[in-house]
Amino acid sequence: MINNVVLVGRLTKDADLRYTSNGTAVATFSLAVNRQFTNQKGERDADFINCVIWRKSAESFANFTRKGALVGVEGRIQTRSYDNQQGQRVYVTEVVVETFSLLESKSKSEQRKDQSDSNSGSYGSQQSSYNNTQGNSQEAPRNQQYQNFGNSDPFEKSGQPIDISDDDLPF
Repeated sequence: MINNVVLVGRLTKDADLRYTSNGTAVATFSLAVNRQFTNQKGERDADFINCVIWRKSAESFANFTRKGALVGVEGRIQTRSYDNQQGQRVYVTEVVVETFSLLESKSKSEQRKDQSDSNSGSYGSQQSSYNNTQGNSQEAPRNQQYQNFGNSDPFEKSGQPIDISDDDLPF
C-alpha cells in the first residue's frame, strides 16, 4: 500500500504547538496550496489542507515558521473520527507530516511580510529539512538536516568554457 503526500504551500497562520498529557509535542497547522489551473476569472484557487506534526519536529516547525511562510511537507494522509461535546460524530482528514522544508530565506520571508520594502535585500535561498518517523501518533524524530545554499555560482564570472566528458554525466 502507498500513502505518501508531498505539498508545497504557505502557512495560513502560525502553527498551534501543544503538548499531550505525557509531554509529547504536537503542532497543527493549515497549508494554502495553489491549484495548478486558473478558474473562470483567471485567478488561482487554493486548497487549505490541515496538517499535524509530532515531537521535536513539531517544536522546530513552530519555532522556525510563521504565518505566510513557504514550506514543503512530506507525510501521509490519516483519517480519524471522534464524538464532540454535542454527541455528534466528527470526521477528520489530515496530513501527518514526517518531513518538512523551509523553502525561503528568513530575510525574504520578512520582506514579503513587511511589503513596504521594495524588492531589495538578500535573495539567497535557504533550505532546512526536518524529519519525523512514521508511527501510531507517537512519531519520533529520525534526524535533523540543516542545509544552507548560498546564491553564488562558482562558474558565473570565470569566462572559461566548462569541459565535461560524457563519462562524467549521470545519465
